[in-house]
Amino acid sequence: MIQFFHVYKSFGDQFALQDVSVQIQKGEFVYLTGPSGAGKTTFLNLIFAAQRPNRGQILFNGQNITRLSPRSIPFLRRNIGVVFQDFKLIDSRTLGENVGLALEVLGTPRDVIDRRVNAVLGIVGLRGRAGEYPPTLSGGEQQRVALARAFVIQPRVLFADEPTGNLDDENGSMVMQLMLDLVEEEGTTLLYVTHSSFFAELADEVWEIHSGELSTPSCNDNG
Repeated sequence: MIQFFHVYKSFGDQFALQDVSVQIQKGEFVYLTGPSGAGKTTFLNLIFAAQRPNRGQILFNGQNITRLSPRSIPFLRRNIGVVFQDFKLIDSRTLGENVGLALEVLGTPRDVIDRRVNAVLGIVGLRGRAGEYPPTLSGGEQQRVALARAFVIQPRVLFADEPTGNLDDENGSMVMQLMLDLVEEEGTTLLYVTHSSFFAELADEVWEIHSGELSTPSCNDNG
């Protein structure tokens, strides 16, 4: 699904990634950990085509995304769902509007949007609450809305960037389990990025990044 071939990325004379060559298979759960500033966000940004490598190639589903034209980048991103630590919900829009926004941008018919939004809100335990607004929800509920927003587009890949960092253990575990259930049901590839090793034992592979150098020291046997 995703392949890096000798990828380098620097900002001035500071390397964010150095000679990274890895691959992520379809449906795999990869756990990428490392301290702040190690290069985790840069790794995501390169796949998302928010940044370009200085050297090397990156393939997404067989397509060389390092050569994409700016016009083609939105089509790449339609295949990627993203869940952030700070939710990034729009307070002035209802939960339904927040979840359905990406589908609106894609020009999806209104009846299809409503059907998908209601279905995915039901999956994350918020059925019947599409008319509420984010400020009325707890942090755990807001993160579940963010997860619904990421999955409503039926992405091939889900990026989870510190998605449980602002949650207590109970809500963090709930959000993680929802992600695992959704990716398993849909066959979605999950790339979970964090400075913590709290959920590492659940992953298919655990990668570590330090000062831009990425290592793949372990693979978990989850049966």
